[in-house]
Amino acid sequence: MGHQKSPETLAKFLDYVLGRRPDEFGLVPDPDGYVKIKDLLKAVGEEEGWRHVRRAGIDEVLISIPDPPVEVDDNRIRAADRRHLPVRKAAETFPKFLYTCVRKKAHPVVVDRGVSPLGEREHVVLTTEPELAERLGRRIDSAPLLLTVHVQEAVDLGVLFQQVGESIYLAPHLPVGSFTAPPLAQDKKEEPKSKKKEKPKAKPQDRTPGSFFLDADDLDPEQKKRKQQRLKKKDVVRDKERKQSRRQKNKLWPE
Repeated sequence: MGHQKSPETLAKFLDYVLGRRPDEFGLVPDPDGYVKIKDLLKAVGEEEGWRHVRRAGIDEVLISIPDPPVEVDDNRIRAADRRHLPVRKAAETFPKFLYTCVRKKAHPVVVDRGVSPLGEREHVVLTTEPELAERLGRRIDSAPLLLTVHVQEAVDLGVLFQQVGESIYLAPHLPVGSFTAPPLAQDKKEEPKSKKKEKPKAKPQDRTPGSFFLDADDLDPEQKKRKQQRLKKKDVVRDKERKQSRRQKNKLWPE
């Protein structure tokens, strides 16, 4: 089988995982001792030397070994001998901190409403070590968000913890105020696109270097009035001069 373990070796390993220390691998059996096969394969696949294990390997154990140490029911699996399986019980002693992970995209909801069980689970799964919590978190998200649970604050808020083995605790819900989370990332506000500034209309002085022109729009009403009066006088004088010029021509060259 090359690097793969024999069915007998895999059977012993599964018996330990499912029948003795599922909590060590972040697994929580249901009241009948079952875990989902897909959850088992994820957990086993994280172990050095067991990453090759697939459903076919489990089926080979069931077929090739008399009295196999595991039982399969559709998509669930459990240990045949469950005498040493940790019993789920109300927690009597607590560590100061517990740890759990949530999906990164759930960050704002968690900060606002607290932590609820994921998917079909009935409890939030917590661990005594942050490394194990992150290991469980990576099974649901490539970059999970680690939360630190302040156990006494949670108890004061009415949270009832259950313990499963040495490493796993369960809680029906974690209310706001019972845990700390990384700060929410500040969303960068989009800066409004600046409107293109209209180019000012070129004034005569812009087109003719060295010259100065007075724009009538720059004058106040009185100045405009005086300018119009001057222009009118010029027109009158011009007309007068033209008439005189024509009279002189007529005298010099009578028809």
